[in-house]
Amino acid sequence: MGLTGFGVFFLFFGMILFFDKALLAIGNILFVAGLSFVIGLERTFRFFFQRHKMKATGFFLGGVCVVLIGWPIVGVVLEVYGFFLLFRGFFPVAVGFIRRVPILGSILNLPGISGVS
Repeated sequence: MGLTGFGVFFLFFGMILFFDKALLAIGNILFVAGLSFVIGLERTFRFFFQRHKMKATGFFLGGVCVVLIGWPIVGVVLEVYGFFLLFRGFFPVAVGFIRRVPILGSILNLPGISGVS
């Protein structure tokens, strides 16, 4: 969990500092390594390389490679698109969980926000 958390931190910090290549590269490596340690190497490989997720995996890992090559803005755009394609099935579960959290749930149930989420 620590590697994944540090990866997200470095990605966020790299974007705040005007898409710093080094911080984004470290964040990408830590995030992917942390994900593989959390769920295991085999499950990570099966998650990324399922037949119906190949497009999303291509965008996400392609974005990581583009960041490592040195084009951070293009790479982050590719990564974000791939990330949303990969984890789009998880977002409704996460929103359902957040709806049960006392303060956040009441915010998500407001009239304007409940239609969006």
